[in-house]
Amino acid sequence: MFLQPNKKIDCLFDSIKMEEKEIIDLIIKGDIKVFSFLVDKYQNLIFNVVKRILPDQMDAEDVCQEVFVKIYKGIGTFKNKSKLSTWIAKIAYFTALNYVKKNKKSDTHEDLEGTMMIKEDTAEPDELLVKKNTAEYLNKLIASLPEQYRLILTLYHLEEFSIQEIHDTTGIAKGTIKNYLFRARKMLKDKIKYYLKDEYEG
Repeated sequence: MFLQPNKKIDCLFDSIKMEEKEIIDLIIKGDIKVFSFLVDKYQNLIFNVVKRILPDQMDAEDVCQEVFVKIYKGIGTFKNKSKLSTWIAKIAYFTALNYVKKNKKSDTHEDLEGTMMIKEDTAEPDELLVKKNTAEYLNKLIASLPEQYRLILTLYHLEEFSIQEIHDTTGIAKGTIKNYLFRARKMLKDKIKYYLKDEYEG
C-alpha cells in the first residue's frame, strides 16, 4: 500500500532533472517515503513493460516486485545520463526477459511476421478506434500481437518514449524499432478492421 500524496514531493517529481537528482539522493540515504512516491509514479510503466513480456498476471506481479527491489538497491548507480524513466524501464525489461529465460516460458507469438494477412488501407487506426472504448480496446489488441511488437507499441504510444529511449531501454537497433512500429501498426489496423467488421456484420 502506498502512502498518501505529499504536494512538496509531487512538485519534485514534476520538475527538472536537478530535483530528480535530489529525490534520488534522498532514496540513497534511505528515505522510504520518497521511494514510495517513486514507486507510485513509475509502477504503471513497470507493469506495462513487464506485462507485454509476461502476459500471465501472477508472473508479471512477481517480476514487478523484483523490479522495485532492484530499483531501490541500484538507484545509486543511476548516472543521470538518460531519463530516470528510461533507466527504470530498462530494469523492468531485462528483469522480465531473465525471468522468461530462467523459467523457460515461451511466447505463443514467436513469429514476428505474424500469421494474419496485412491489407493496405488509407484509414488510420485512430480513426477506426473512435468507434470503440479506445484505451481498453487498444490494450487488448496490443496484447494479442507478438512480444516485440506489443512492447514497442506500448513504449512508443502509451508511454510516449522516443525511438532513442526505446533503443536505450531494450538495446534494439533504432532501424529495427522503426520497422517493428511500421509492421505493428499495420497488424493492429487490420485487427481493428476485422473486429469492427465482425461486430457490425455479426
